[in-house]
Amino acid sequence: MRIEPRQRLLETWKATVDSSWRNGVWHWGGRDGTNSISDAEQLLCILLPATQVNPFALDRPNGTADAMLDALSPLGDEKTIPLNLVRIATDYFRRYLEDGRPVSSGGSYFRAEEDFKVNDIQQGRDIVDSFAVSVTLSLATIGFVRIFRQSVTRMNIRRELRDLERLASTRLTAAMVGLLRSFSTHVFESGNDPGRVLLATINKTQTPSKALVNQFRNELQETIASFNEVLIGSGQTEELESANSMFECGWSWGIVKHAPVVTLEYKTGGREKDSSEQAVDEIEDIGVQPDGIAENKPYLYFTVVAVDAIEDLFSERTRVLGLLNEEQQRLSRALQLRWDLTLTYWAKVATFGDGPTWPLEDPPWQTTDGLRSEYYTLLVTSIVVKDLVRKRGADARLARIGAVLGDLANEGRVTRQHRPGDSGIELHAPGLKVTLEGSEDDDPDSASTAIWRVSEFASLLLQRCIAIAGLLNDVEERARLLRLADRVWEHLARRRLTDNVHRRLWDQPSQVFESISEHDRPSWYYTERVVAGLVSAANMLNEEPLVNDRLVIRALDLLYEAEHLYDMELMRGSADASREVMDVLTEIRAKLERARNIARTRPGAACALTNWILMELDGLDDVRQSESTAI
Repeated sequence: MRIEPRQRLLETWKATVDSSWRNGVWHWGGRDGTNSISDAEQLLCILLPATQVNPFALDRPNGTADAMLDALSPLGDEKTIPLNLVRIATDYFRRYLEDGRPVSSGGSYFRAEEDFKVNDIQQGRDIVDSFAVSVTLSLATIGFVRIFRQSVTRMNIRRELRDLERLASTRLTAAMVGLLRSFSTHVFESGNDPGRVLLATINKTQTPSKALVNQFRNELQETIASFNEVLIGSGQTEELESANSMFECGWSWGIVKHAPVVTLEYKTGGREKDSSEQAVDEIEDIGVQPDGIAENKPYLYFTVVAVDAIEDLFSERTRVLGLLNEEQQRLSRALQLRWDLTLTYWAKVATFGDGPTWPLEDPPWQTTDGLRSEYYTLLVTSIVVKDLVRKRGADARLARIGAVLGDLANEGRVTRQHRPGDSGIELHAPGLKVTLEGSEDDDPDSASTAIWRVSEFASLLLQRCIAIAGLLNDVEERARLLRLADRVWEHLARRRLTDNVHRRLWDQPSQVFESISEHDRPSWYYTERVVAGLVSAANMLNEEPLVNDRLVIRALDLLYEAEHLYDMELMRGSADASREVMDVLTEIRAKLERARNIARTRPGAACALTNWILMELDGLDDVRQSESTAI
């Protein structure tokens, strides 16, 4: 990969600190001001690599690498950097806490149509984006505190750590409850408008509508049956019994209208206790659960955001560090059920039927309310990628998804030259417009419906390319996806800000698309998503390379010949020759042992070692023959 994620992450760390840490104080806010989402994204630009990429860990001061310390040097040394991060995080969690209730509003991220404004009531609405980023940030914070605490002996600092963990845990619980209450199952008849749109989307073989509905319900019968298990929060439905009923599921933009309150069953214990304090896992008061107002219908963008965040709840890091208390584990199981149902549904719909073409391969994707966009295609692709990760999909299916990503990169003018007026430019700025139905204020003088702008097209494309590449076993297909990821990165690298204060942060699309106006402040929304893509790339490169079976056979064949020739040299008494020859044979023996050990895991390296061995052995044989001829 030409991305070099380690260097790019170090550059972003340095840029984030230079932009945010001034005169010993952390300054919140970017291009869109401050709100519960943007501020969390700003902090995650540092915490994501620090908690998800081992070489970037900051929670073990004695083991912090010099390169990491240099990038974050304005925050101090190996001991003060994690302590300053703890205090910055504490400031965030307290900043978005009102009367004991974690604030999960969209704030300044809410937009309005022309000639309208979003008022204070609308800006205070809870939104799934905030719930999702709170899950990621809270888990990162709790894990960071757990490990850092092992290196701390001062009681006042340990109290700070306990306070931060308590705040993060409360916000995590509130976010999980919010996600449970935002889940939606939209049921409709096949003859209604949503049903006709869905049938047109999945019908690639000209199947009669009635037969197609039966096929749809048969394909998803286990998913339909599983809705009886959705008991906590929202998403329950009794309307799927009709033979003509169809549905879609996922997350609405906020807590859905009439969503029931989630009853919390608090239990103490289960978390690490400190000798001088009570257990951190005490009763968490998340405050009053607000009434839902969002449309009871899934939104693709918010579904993708929620799916990504929920996955963090049952990641290996979360399990190993025991980041969830007993109540959160119960909520996590309920969310995982919804996660499974959502991935199964969208994967089935996107790849529906036995025809030569999947619905996903016939862009642009059309939502059930009749909206079409390449952005929707990318969002659906994102969910299908998650399902393939879960099921470890076959290379043939993965390659087809990779081809869709390549087409999207072209359509979005990421890997293709653009012309003025290209519709693909609008995918980047102003981005996809998502109308938040139900967000209208009760005030009759304020009839504007809030909208949400989504402009992460290129950064999301990078993440999904890397995810698919990491799953492929076919070396050539993997190389093709990684080349695509490199080209997407080249596009993203051109979009970094260039001024001195915010240099190397995102996003400046005018650097690529001249018709877009310039910005002078960073977008933490976009920067955090690029960081997430770089984290995925770094973790993929930390894994062992793919094993090519053909190369393994070649390595073993070469190794057999090398071992045989080496044994022949020993039989000829070469080991009793000069000191120089003995040294060569000793080195050959060590390299033979190394090649034998890695032949099945790193066959290319084994071939390289064996080739060197064969050259050295041939050299010894050549010397012997020359001496024999001379005599």
